[in-house]
Amino acid sequence: MFKSVVLLALASAVAAKHCRNITVPISISARNGVFNIAPPKTEAQVTDFFLELSKQNSNYTQSITNGYKTIKGDYQLAATYCEPDRGSGDTLQILTHGVGFDRSYWDYPFGNYNYSYVNRAIDQGYSTLSWDRLGVGHSTHGDPVSEIQIFLEIAALKELTQLARDGKIRCVEHRFKKIVHLGHSFGSAMTFALTNMYPAISDAIVLTGFSQVPSFIGLFMLGGNFAPVKEIRTLKDRYVEGYVAPKTSIGVHINFFAPGAFDPKMLQAATATGQPAAVGELLTVGSTGATSEFGGPVLVITGERDVPFCGGDCKNAVIINNSAPNLIEMSRTSFKKASAFNATIVPGAGHSLNFEHTSGATYKAILDFIGRHL
Repeated sequence: MFKSVVLLALASAVAAKHCRNITVPISISARNGVFNIAPPKTEAQVTDFFLELSKQNSNYTQSITNGYKTIKGDYQLAATYCEPDRGSGDTLQILTHGVGFDRSYWDYPFGNYNYSYVNRAIDQGYSTLSWDRLGVGHSTHGDPVSEIQIFLEIAALKELTQLARDGKIRCVEHRFKKIVHLGHSFGSAMTFALTNMYPAISDAIVLTGFSQVPSFIGLFMLGGNFAPVKEIRTLKDRYVEGYVAPKTSIGVHINFFAPGAFDPKMLQAATATGQPAAVGELLTVGSTGATSEFGGPVLVITGERDVPFCGGDCKNAVIINNSAPNLIEMSRTSFKKASAFNATIVPGAGHSLNFEHTSGATYKAILDFIGRHL
């Protein structure tokens, strides 16, 4: 049954779309952590960093924090705005990618765009705004320890959202009636934090590749085979020391793809186009809090075999002492003010939901939820 839904979703006709790449200038500030470490430069230093970060019963971030400092500056965000050929929809979806990718995660060209979430959203009349997170892709890079942290990235997302809501983004002057935020993984953590800090900033949120169970992040840290960017041909000339990425497709496979759930050529493509993470991001990803003040509709949707957020088995409730039916449903108690809450596990899928055979069913679940609750 589920496979039939997937095939039907992938085969459905997609409405014509009009997209344009834009650059959004922003001026932002954030209270960042001051970390008493130098950017790891060698493979040994990177490995030691991850061994420290993933150590059980330890808080490495806290141990190296030496206070906080306000970081402020002018930055450029690289974004892509898409709308149906008939013009802007009433609702804008702002799409924030996770670690390992850039904004192409949402509109990936592999397989003639059969894996494109943007195409499915456009087909239902929505407009989309995907962006390279600050520090990644074609957005402004920065110091990977002191500057590119989740706090400054959340500030960037807030400013981007406000500009979009006010109709002040160049070439996107339309004033949308509603804004929905979608995140993936690290982008979900950002979306969670943004809408907790500013509950009125969004009309609905979708958190993909996400849970609030921190027990398994160490698997992601150690399973990714991370190396300094200078050791990775596609990244070494674009990023400075202190950015890290999986050195081979093995790390990408472990962290992002479930067994038997993907086209092997997609794994090759995802590895070749993958983007790095700044160590400052990795040190601050767990700093977003446990509960939310957001009062709109909330969907949490994660693959059954997700490694970083479920340890490869999202249905296993033992880790939370059976306090919820599964690890994704556990988030319900964090959204006590939500007007609607749904926790969905995608059968057989891994962490990189958009790149697997089940992507069509994932998109249908997301768009059905948004359509019901907006």
